[in-house]
Amino acid sequence: MTKHRPLVLGLTGSIGMGKTETAKLFAKLGVPVHDADAAVHKLYERGGSLVDEISRAFPGTVRDGKVDRAALAMEIGTSAEKLKRLEQIVHPLVAQEQRAFIEKAAQTGAEIVVLDVPLLYETGGHTRMDTVVVVSAPREIQRARVLSRPGMTPEKLDRLLARQMPDAEKRAQAHFVVETDKGLDHAFVQVKEIVAALRERRRRETGSA
Repeated sequence: MTKHRPLVLGLTGSIGMGKTETAKLFAKLGVPVHDADAAVHKLYERGGSLVDEISRAFPGTVRDGKVDRAALAMEIGTSAEKLKRLEQIVHPLVAQEQRAFIEKAAQTGAEIVVLDVPLLYETGGHTRMDTVVVVSAPREIQRARVLSRPGMTPEKLDRLLARQMPDAEKRAQAHFVVETDKGLDHAFVQVKEIVAALRERRRRETGSA
């Protein structure tokens, strides 16, 4: 029997839009989810594959055998050059993990997999996806959510947003949009509709009953 590659769904959204909670809703429906942020955290931990390379590229940002994310953020600052250098170190390994994740899901017969990627459009990752879901909420709700986080300031948020594609552009390019400002139940209805549509598409493509 031919092994079919799962349909790869890229899940993204700007900071504070509710992407993490939306990813949990896909998982609740039995869809395997790969979290790029969690993968990076693991690679930064003691014994992680990125620790030595980060230490060489950004001296002083590794402490107690693991990457100090706060120190790394301070080192990168607003330097586009340093940020690009970091991305060139991190992205290939994350992409490698994603490929392994998709292959494993294929072996278990998954019809769909979700790759949760914060900067999907910004890094060009959307070109590798079969479909893209953007998580969105009104600007005032987004800002209120993010500014409630410890250590966050309006200035820091503005710097973060400046590095991200505007929400309106992401929505315009997405195949699906999940709105998260009306509660989890409303978001779950949207996720269920997306999964049903994609499973139907997958079955048509593979000729499954």
